[in-house]
Amino acid sequence: MPAGLAALIARAGKSRSAPPVERWNPPFCGDIDMRIAADGRWYYLGSPIGREALVRLFASVLRREEDGRFLLVTPVEKLGITVEDAPFLGVELHAEQEEAGADTGQVLTLRTNVGDVVRIGAEHPLRFEQEVGTDGLKPYVLVRGRLEALFSRPLLYQLVELFEERDVDGIRMLGVMSDGMFFPAMAVDFFPAMAVDAASEGEA
Repeated sequence: MPAGLAALIARAGKSRSAPPVERWNPPFCGDIDMRIAADGRWYYLGSPIGREALVRLFASVLRREEDGRFLLVTPVEKLGITVEDAPFLGVELHAEQEEAGADTGQVLTLRTNVGDVVRIGAEHPLRFEQEVGTDGLKPYVLVRGRLEALFSRPLLYQLVELFEERDVDGIRMLGVMSDGMFFPAMAVDFFPAMAVDAASEGEA
């Protein structure tokens, strides 16, 4: 294992503050055999990383470059890793209404598999993509920097139950409100019937 990464692991648990990886600019030292699978699991040299504390440590020094590359960044080196989809996975979703008098209305809060908790809104926007081969929806939330979390399948179903219809640029869209913003998912005419039904039940 590269020396800088090994030194970082040795300090695991000694500090809870988020390292300023966006400001570090050490030399690039090549790619290592580390992979984040589409289901959010981390692997090193082909074997799963079983220690949650270690996964969270690696996640804290993960950075995505403008060209899309994913790097582990320490003060002395940058190391490329493979990410099959999003680097993080959303594992818990909480919806609540702001107190009376607030303008934001419904607020959605997401917890990731590596311990991030984000309030979906302007700073942490939600976006949707169509899944290749199935045309299913894949929701992503911006967590930090350019790093996103993909909703787990159970959370997708939970999110669909919160869908409502709104006009966006003259097109009737299904989407979800959070922190005063509407995040469109898909035109009503193209959305699966089960999602339309779920949205209608939510409005009743």
